[in-house]
Amino acid sequence: MARINTMNLNFPWSGDRTHEGAPARHISDELQLRRSVLACMLWEDQFYEDGVAIAGRIRELVAKVPAEKVAALAVEAREKMKLRHAPLLLVREMARLATHRHLVAETLARVIQRADELSEFVALYWNEGKQPLSAQVKKGLAAAFTRFDEYALAKYNRAAPVKLRDVLFLSHAKPVDAAQAELWKRLVAGELTIPDTWEVALSSGADKGELWERLLRDNKLGALALLRNLRNMTEAKVDEKLITAGLAAMKTERVLPFRFIAAARYAPQFEAELEQAMFRSLEGQARLPGKTVLLVDVSGSMDAHEAYDRLIVITDEQSHDVVPNPKARGYMIDVASFKNGVGYGHWMHIDGWSEAVIEYIRAAEPLLS
Repeated sequence: MARINTMNLNFPWSGDRTHEGAPARHISDELQLRRSVLACMLWEDQFYEDGVAIAGRIRELVAKVPAEKVAALAVEAREKMKLRHAPLLLVREMARLATHRHLVAETLARVIQRADELSEFVALYWNEGKQPLSAQVKKGLAAAFTRFDEYALAKYNRAAPVKLRDVLFLSHAKPVDAAQAELWKRLVAGELTIPDTWEVALSSGADKGELWERLLRDNKLGALALLRNLRNMTEAKVDEKLITAGLAAMKTERVLPFRFIAAARYAPQFEAELEQAMFRSLEGQARLPGKTVLLVDVSGSMDAHEAYDRLIVITDEQSHDVVPNPKARGYMIDVASFKNGVGYGHWMHIDGWSEAVIEYIRAAEPLLS
């Protein structure tokens, strides 16, 4: 419910407003598309808009933005922002348009980076009813299919409405060599070697404590799998020395600090080891000079009263009031996908969040001096 008592209804503004009633800046179709995509967990409802509305806006905007820009955004969303479904939707909408169709194969082959995205894309293509795949879509799927080995195909060869073997037949993919031809025959016949992953092992019904200990000893757990399952290991009474050794040995360069904090909430007995692992993930990164103030989800209070060299605001940009200019460098990081936002004035506007944000700020500041 809108908080009418907090709005300045006499504010002389005739343009767009945020969901909370603050004046919103007008941005181009291209920037609107970036805003809607780069913080988007597709079809997931957000506070002010549901996922269907966001997906619908993305569909409408693709037709208004040049094909090269849409293709580049799809690649950026997948490779830099680590989004999976939003890039597939962009390519699906490109395939509908004669003006965009010529870039579909190249873009689709690039944004499909996990084997299950092959079948996910076809399911998305058929979301409004089955229809023949376009030539460009077939070409892109075929190119992507050749990149996956037996482990990847077996891991995601699921009993879903659209199966990997369906995509193989539909795309008319050609194997790169005899070994891949044999692999695809085993895929079609359902004879792929089952991968030794923790998900597969857990579904086998084996004793969970013994299972976790084996996976730890054999180094079969990636960093995220280890962090997310600390509580499960504790409940299964796994030897804590094995868990501690796993935390000390795991690769941390691609793990964001908040993952360690979340893990510590569920397994506080490993807080010291998690802290050391978090510090390892930050090794080699240059410190930002000066003082940084970080504000998180502060609604109408986007300013800080203390002295600072940079102000970083993590927000959904739905303030109910006018947002003042920062006193020094200001970065507004929008982590929602709402249509309008308050990112006007002397702010550097960043849509979406990933581990690259701080790296971007570090690289940009010397150029802004």
